[in-house]
Amino acid sequence: MPQPAVVADGIEASPPEPAVRTTSHMPPWVHMVAGVTAGIATSTSGFYRVPSRPTLAAEYTGATLQHLIIAPFRHTSETFGILGSIRAKEGWRGLFRGLGPSLAAVVPATAVKFYVYGNCKRLGASILGRGEGDTFVHAQAAILAGIATATATNPICSLDCVQQVLRQEGLPGLYRGLTASYLGTVETAFHLMLYERFKVLFYKSLRPENWDNHMLSELATWASTTGAAGTAKLAAVLVTYPHEGWHGLYGGLTPHLVRSIPSAAITLGVYEFILRLVGG
Repeated sequence: MPQPAVVADGIEASPPEPAVRTTSHMPPWVHMVAGVTAGIATSTSGFYRVPSRPTLAAEYTGATLQHLIIAPFRHTSETFGILGSIRAKEGWRGLFRGLGPSLAAVVPATAVKFYVYGNCKRLGASILGRGEGDTFVHAQAAILAGIATATATNPICSLDCVQQVLRQEGLPGLYRGLTASYLGTVETAFHLMLYERFKVLFYKSLRPENWDNHMLSELATWASTTGAAGTAKLAAVLVTYPHEGWHGLYGGLTPHLVRSIPSAAITLGVYEFILRLVGG
């Protein structure tokens, strides 16, 4: 762990906080490697196997206030009940069924997202003359990362699917729905911006007083990173998720949160860990 720095007047200053460490000294490829590792960890965690309820929006139509309040708790219970049923009938392997397609979809996306995000933070801070901890730097990096991810991964599907789309619709068909994907980057941008803020706040409240204890410091960093990621994802989803009219505003929200919040915590936790591991 870094030792306290001594300033000119002889007073010891606090060491740099790992949660706000800059990455300008890291090669650009490190962010891609960290993104790939995070994508693999997230996919194999099994959270992408959480079942969804596509018809939930209809359930909220005409619902009373009491129903709207109770429904999320019932949906949470039902979601975990379905997971338990899958495990009972198919075993633990059942929860990981479809892992191959999940890896094929998630890993490239996280690789592109964090490669662009990490490097755009560094380049943006340099071009704009601001620090990497600046909110505007985070915003532009998050937006560019979301756009790059949507553009790069929108055509990803099986070879047969690609051939059929090219045959029937031509090259533009591979990017059908790209505009909607770009609109979806709003959640990504909001999530990453909040995450950077929460990460610093959480670390300041959790950091150990004894900087010489590597285990405590690493534990505080993990807790602040995953906690910030989950909290930021919750806020981002609640703000950007609503659709399909007032009554169906949050239809299907509970399964989405059950899947996305742990995934966000795992993804960013592993990503930040790889950066610390490589950066020393």
